[in-house]
Amino acid sequence: RLDYELSVLEKTGFVSYFLIVWDFIHYAKTHDIPVGPGRGSAVGSLVSYVLKITDLNPLEYGLIFERFLNPDRISPPDIDIDFCQNRRGDVIDYVRNKYGERAVSQIITFGTMGAKSVVRDVGRVLGWSYSDADRIAKMIPNELNITLKTAVEKNPDLKKAVTDEPATAQLWNYATFLEGLTRNAGVHAAGIVIADRDLSDYIPLTRGNDGGIVSQYAMTPLTELGLLKMDFLGLTTLTVMDDAVKLIRQKNRAFALEKIPMSDTTTFALLNRGESVGVFQLESGGMTSVAKRLHIDHFSNLIALVALYRPGPMQFIDDYIERKKGNKKITYAHPLLEKICSETYGIIIYQEQVQQAANALAGYTLGQADLLRRAMGKKDKEKMAHERLTFVAGCKKLNKIPEKQANAIFDFLEKFAEYGFNKSHSAAYALISYQTAYLKANYPVEFMAGLLSNAINNTDKITILVAECARMNIPILPPDMNTSRLSFFPEERGSERGIRFGLAAVKNVGTVAMQQAIAEREAHGPFRSLEDFCSRLDSRSVNKKILESLVKCGAFDFDGRHRATLFAAIEPAMAAASSIQRDRASGQRSLFESMEDFGQATKTNSSSQNSIAPWPRALQLSYEKELLGFYVTGHPLDDYQGTLEKGDFTPIVSLGEITEPRKEKIAGLIGTLEKKFTKKEGKPFGIFLLEDYSGSIEITMWNEDFVRYEALLQPGKVISCTLKLMPRDGGMRATASDLKELPPLSSQKPVHLTLPREKLGHDLLLAIQQIIQAHPGRRPLVLDIVDAQGATLLLKTDKSYSIDDERAVKKKLAQIFQLLG
Repeated sequence: RLDYELSVLEKTGFVSYFLIVWDFIHYAKTHDIPVGPGRGSAVGSLVSYVLKITDLNPLEYGLIFERFLNPDRISPPDIDIDFCQNRRGDVIDYVRNKYGERAVSQIITFGTMGAKSVVRDVGRVLGWSYSDADRIAKMIPNELNITLKTAVEKNPDLKKAVTDEPATAQLWNYATFLEGLTRNAGVHAAGIVIADRDLSDYIPLTRGNDGGIVSQYAMTPLTELGLLKMDFLGLTTLTVMDDAVKLIRQKNRAFALEKIPMSDTTTFALLNRGESVGVFQLESGGMTSVAKRLHIDHFSNLIALVALYRPGPMQFIDDYIERKKGNKKITYAHPLLEKICSETYGIIIYQEQVQQAANALAGYTLGQADLLRRAMGKKDKEKMAHERLTFVAGCKKLNKIPEKQANAIFDFLEKFAEYGFNKSHSAAYALISYQTAYLKANYPVEFMAGLLSNAINNTDKITILVAECARMNIPILPPDMNTSRLSFFPEERGSERGIRFGLAAVKNVGTVAMQQAIAEREAHGPFRSLEDFCSRLDSRSVNKKILESLVKCGAFDFDGRHRATLFAAIEPAMAAASSIQRDRASGQRSLFESMEDFGQATKTNSSSQNSIAPWPRALQLSYEKELLGFYVTGHPLDDYQGTLEKGDFTPIVSLGEITEPRKEKIAGLIGTLEKKFTKKEGKPFGIFLLEDYSGSIEITMWNEDFVRYEALLQPGKVISCTLKLMPRDGGMRATASDLKELPPLSSQKPVHLTLPREKLGHDLLLAIQQIIQAHPGRRPLVLDIVDAQGATLLLKTDKSYSIDDERAVKKKLAQIFQLLG
């Protein structure tokens, strides 16, 4: 096989192409830059595997070289490579340095004026305010590739504005004329052109915004000119896995992803439970549902799943599952197909199987069989008629198959060829799916920390991942200026392992500023207070907005003052710090700087700050949700806990276990709401997110119900509803009716904290006070002081120590007493 592939490469003149690809992949792998196991048909090449361009042995998985490079119809090979998202640019720089800056170019793309953008652009040119133009743009439904003509037909409100408002009618006319025209030039996300000389000998060049060289021809003309194009793709999953592996190696230095077992039962069990958040390619509800039904017990099942879960071949999923489970008889159109299709239970899933079948049954070469596969996939009637005759004749000559049976087999192959998927690509991506599932199943804390660190700029994604951590019983520890790093990382607290929130993931807080803060902390020790922090960092890098965000999310709770007081102390602290820094810059030194504690700055204790009331609990929670993507010190539903417990509602997390149509009564907090319009009649409907303590669910409310309850469907409202669950596309669709607003039923019953008298020293009492003040509320607090003989003294505290989140306070106290032993 290897000699054959090498002979084809030499004959076609593509040896240098392979060497170029090997060179930059070798550079990446020897410079600690994660590279994917392969993608596309290149995975079917044994030469690629031997050169370590790809990581799967094509002989082991039945992958075909001719699917990649067909000697019967020579066209340039196409090797696309996935690199770590963060280091992809390093590989491109290497290629530029190797072949010359002007011999390597990124590829230009051309953006067009879409429906919403053209409305905003025309509005700006006509002198409209942004809000006025935005009002019209927001009336355009959020649908892919929607046109202005379609939009005005779908949304009655938009049609009314265009009809009744002369200015809007004028804008609409201009926008309709300009829609679809080229608006701007951009750079292709992955494409790179490499030439043997200055590219300006072949094509016009320009420079991108970053100064890099970019072709002035787009992808299609470049291909037609015969230039060598490669895709250097950035895949975040590779970065996630690399980050997780580095965390694992802190405890297990010998761990290597390449050496993990490919039949790990813990991994298969995780997939079969549907716990696929963060698992590559398997995160969607539909994929999760199919994986649970499939009951994966072999890596080949994953390869098939990746290939089957697409619009065309989805029709074969149920048949595949029933055959795998033995509920349906496995049949073959001919005995020779058993060897080819036994892995997929008699169903043709892969393009390679069509090629192998034509080769085994009718004597096609694998190259000729690839041409047959393409003709079948494109439904080329003229070619198909010719190929049918060739196929039937070959079947008769090679295997003595009667004409009628040969025609039936041809029809059978044609049916599946239309939907067949490239097995080489499916196998490579299934490997990444398996590797991520393995990490999640066997090293959950490290894997989730890696996922969270790579979602730092996506608060919505962090919210989902934090909820998954909660389901997995992995505590997410809030940001803390004295313990947090830039990204998320595992942290041990006694016998419990959690993940500490990364400072760079706090909204409105810059990475550069936090790098400086961490460097200062590591060089000169922990920060003692907010004022100490300000005095030790340059106010030009850590500004007021950053400090406000850090205080609001609780990163300075170690200070001991409640957040409202800390917030009020920001401006005085910054002013005092600026004065100190100016004096230092001018060579002056304050008398008090020689005192031991002054260099660390003292807390501001003005009477005005001491009298500041703690923030209302709802406000503090809203800040946490806004800046972190999740609630730290409680949950907005805490005020409704009594009502929720009395209502016998189904927890949202358990809805994922439902596979049959049914109705459930649920309750929760409305997170987001999106108003849409039906395609045919333009009737409004809504899609909203509802969350409870256990999780969240996206719910659709159709026209009549939506109009009836629209006033109630407001973010922040707590409601109950009847949910109708229906199977759809391998997942479940949820629709709601019978909405009711829930009244709060907060318990005013006192909270009792039991404290052992023999441990209550001064420092411990201060720590308890700080915890209580960090969770302000309305429930009276009673301290139950218990001595060694069991006698109890009840101390009723002042109103200022009232709390709401009993669970959070008791959890914090338990951690303290655990550390004390």
